[in-house]
Amino acid sequence: MSVFTKQEYMERVKKTKQSMQEKGMDLLIISHPANMNYLTGYDGWSFYVHQCLVISLEEEQPLWIGRGMDANGARITSYLDDEHIFEYADDYVQSLVKHPMHFVAGLIKERRWGSKTIGVEMDQFYFTHRSYVELEKSLPNASFVDANALVNWIRVVKSDQEIEMMKRAGQIAVKVMDAAKNSIKPGVRECDAAARIVQAQYAGTEQYGGDYPAIVPLIMAGEATKTPHLTWSDTPFVKDEAVLLELSGVYKHYHAPIARTIFLGENPPKLMQETADIVTEGLQATLDWIRPGVTAEEVEAKWREAISHSTIVKESRLGYSIGVNYPPDWGEHTISFRPGDKTILVPNMAIHLIPGIWYENVGFEIDASIYMTDDGYEPLYDYPIDMMLVKE
Repeated sequence: MSVFTKQEYMERVKKTKQSMQEKGMDLLIISHPANMNYLTGYDGWSFYVHQCLVISLEEEQPLWIGRGMDANGARITSYLDDEHIFEYADDYVQSLVKHPMHFVAGLIKERRWGSKTIGVEMDQFYFTHRSYVELEKSLPNASFVDANALVNWIRVVKSDQEIEMMKRAGQIAVKVMDAAKNSIKPGVRECDAAARIVQAQYAGTEQYGGDYPAIVPLIMAGEATKTPHLTWSDTPFVKDEAVLLELSGVYKHYHAPIARTIFLGENPPKLMQETADIVTEGLQATLDWIRPGVTAEEVEAKWREAISHSTIVKESRLGYSIGVNYPPDWGEHTISFRPGDKTILVPNMAIHLIPGIWYENVGFEIDASIYMTDDGYEPLYDYPIDMMLVKE
C-alpha cells in the first residue's frame, strides 16, 4: 500500500544518511509523523503514542518501532520488511514506571550502538521532554545531538511524483473552496459551513479521494477577522460582514493550502476593499517576479516593495514551504519567507505564500500555493486571487 516505489523511499533514506554523515551522526531517531511517512511510507493515526524510526549508517532500512497494535499498520503501509518492524508491549503505553524509549534504547544496545552519536528531533511536536530524558538515562555512553529539521530539509525539494500528489491535492482544494463559497451565507451557522467544507476535503474529486488535513478548517467571521487561527462556532453568519478562510486540499497527506476572504454583501467597507486591492496586487506582483535562483528573503522584499506605496505593514512572514504533513501543521518548518532567510529557491520546491493582514478594523487573507519550475513557477490550483462577494 506504499504511495511511492521502494526505490524512491530508499533514495530518501540514502539522502538522509548522507546528511547524517555530514553532521557526524551515526544514528538518527525520527519521531515526526511526516518524516516517518516520507522515509518509509508508514501512515497511521498512531502518533498519539510514542513511535519512531531509528536510522543507522550500518543498516540499509530504518527500524520502525511502535506500539504492538500498530505494527501491522507498518507492515501494510511501509516498504519495510518484517525484520525491521519492532513492537513494544501495551504496558509501555502511558505508564508511570516504563517508557517506550526504554524499549528503543534496548534495541540500540542490542545492536551495540549504545556508544554512538545519536541525532534526535529536539524541537518537534511528538518528541517529548521525557523521551529525551529517558534516552539519556538509558544510553549513558551515547552522545546526543540536535537533528531537529534534518529530514525536513531533505523534504524541501520534491520528487516529480510528490509534485503530482500536490497537484491532485490542488484539484481537491478547488472543490473545498467552492464548498465554502456555496455554503457560507447570511443565516447559515458557521458549524454547518465547516461540515460541508470537511465533507469536500474528505470526498476529494471523482478521481482522487481526499484526506484529512493537518489543520482543521480555520473560519474567522465578523470580529474574529482581527486574528488568524480561530475555528468555527455555532453562530450564524451575518450580512455585510467578512469571513476569512484558511483551508486545504489534501491527497495522501500532501497539502495544497488555499486561503480566501468572502464578504457577505455587495459593498465591502472602503478600508477592506482598499486592503484587498493592495494585498492582491502585491501578491500578484510577487508571483510575476518569483523564479529559481532568488532567495526567500528576496521574495519577501519584493512583496514589501510591491506594497510600499501603501500604509500596510505585514510583520509576520510572507510564507513557508509545504508538502506531506500530519496534524498539527502543514508547514515543513524549513523555509520562511522573511528577512534573513537566504535559502535559494530551486525547482520542485513547493511554497505557500499567504499575505494575511489582521488589523483592529479590518482583516484580509489571500494566498498562492505554488511549486518552482526550471524557469518560474506553476500554481498547484487555478482559483481567482481576489475577494469573493456573496450577494445572497
